[in-house]
Amino acid sequence: MLLFKDIRGNRVDPVVHTLGVIKNFPYAEIHIGTDSQNINKQTKYTTVIAFRLGSRGVHYILSKTNVKQITDMWTRLWKEAELSVDTAEWLTQKVSVKVEIDMDYNEDESFKSNKLISAAKGWANSLGYKVNVKPNNQIATRAADYHCK
Repeated sequence: MLLFKDIRGNRVDPVVHTLGVIKNFPYAEIHIGTDSQNINKQTKYTTVIAFRLGSRGVHYILSKTNVKQITDMWTRLWKEAELSVDTAEWLTQKVSVKVEIDMDYNEDESFKSNKLISAAKGWANSLGYKVNVKPNNQIATRAADYHCK
């Protein structure tokens, strides 16, 4: 499993952390999302587990992974879906929680990422996850985007 940290850089066990959040905020929504950027001959992935605390904002933990640069956009974007789904599967097997997956793909057909929506969303839906794509409810991928740069 990925190594997760809080925004201060402290290591966090996602299971213990999630259980703590749910204990204190039983109504919290959990969103998982990944974003990537190609920087300096590397592809940087950031996966976020975000906890929407009703009207009290959002709290999140994140994991960063660097790999040799993936120049093919489709491969790079599909890996985002894989990291998000794998994290959701891992977390929901450890903790009985409902998770939504935020995918950084756009419903607008003028964006190239639109072509991935059918396959990626279909895969996640078949596993029982609600999927959010742009422009809807991008909680986790917004945080991932911020930490990818």
